[in-house]
Amino acid sequence: MARTQGSHSDITGPRIREAALRLFAQHGYAAVSMRQIAKEVGVQAGALYNYTPDKQSLLFNLMAGHMAELQAAWDSVPQADSALERLRAFTGFHIRFHLERPDAVFIAYMELRNLTEENFTVIESLRRDYENGVEGILKQGVEQGVFAIPDTKIATLAVIAMLNGVNTWYRSEGRLSLDEVERVYWGMVQKAVSS
Repeated sequence: MARTQGSHSDITGPRIREAALRLFAQHGYAAVSMRQIAKEVGVQAGALYNYTPDKQSLLFNLMAGHMAELQAAWDSVPQADSALERLRAFTGFHIRFHLERPDAVFIAYMELRNLTEENFTVIESLRRDYENGVEGILKQGVEQGVFAIPDTKIATLAVIAMLNGVNTWYRSEGRLSLDEVERVYWGMVQKAVSS
């Protein structure tokens, strides 16, 4: 099949992913057609299949890409010896990383139900890897005597859920700066886990 004149795979592929991400976040995966994505990008619908086998693969790749980027970014953060300092670093990291990617975060949580069973298993495993890293910090804090947590798995999920909430309400033009929000959230996280 001939490429549409003026299209370039290194440009069109990312544009397709960006358009799908935006449309899925705005309208929901089920409501978006491949034709709508093609129109947004400015290519014929059939051209999309040069870049993705189907809409399910597009959703899966967006989610897997987000989780891989999240894990790689967290892995690159220098880790302190103290569990308290590691948790503080995680709090700031998680808030800032997710605020920069609201559409990807929305899709990563709200569109899980639209994945095939096989794709769900893969994404769930990637999420678990990230959560296990946070739980490792909490377990370390319990061992160091600085955290008092009866169930580190539940505490992990609670901390992540609390931090994800910033995405729903924070506005850069609001009354608090991002630094102030981060400080407030760190205080809440610290109180929730400290002995």
